[in-house]
Amino acid sequence: MDSALRSQLAAAGVTAECAATIGLVRDVLARVGDKWTVLVITTLGDGPLRFTALHERIAGVSQRMLSQTLRSLTRDGLITRTAYAEVPPRVEYELTPLGRSLSDTVTHVVRWVQAHQIEIVHNREVFDGAGSAAP
Repeated sequence: MDSALRSQLAAAGVTAECAATIGLVRDVLARVGDKWTVLVITTLGDGPLRFTALHERIAGVSQRMLSQTLRSLTRDGLITRTAYAEVPPRVEYELTPLGRSLSDTVTHVVRWVQAHQIEIVHNREVFDGAGSAAP
């Protein structure tokens, strides 16, 4: 969390502990809200995969972005990276129990979108057709 926000929260009477929680919530929401994170988590929901298999299954992701996403998810404890001492080397990525619980949550969001996609598309068309501008 940046110092300006920390100062703002302190001025509003928010304790340092609460401010730290707010900072963590923002970080986690940014991670979970990232499209590559969602796609990696949902793709690994079926079981462990190697980097190449993940890259092939996630359309549009560059190798660099996939590497960064996997590194961040490993750092947060959402996936594990297992390297096997073989020739050639083999590395697999798999959801941890924490990652699986996130996968369950993300799956609910995806199902919600699927159940309401016609309504959402219609509302967007009505909004765009009316020339409405966001406030």
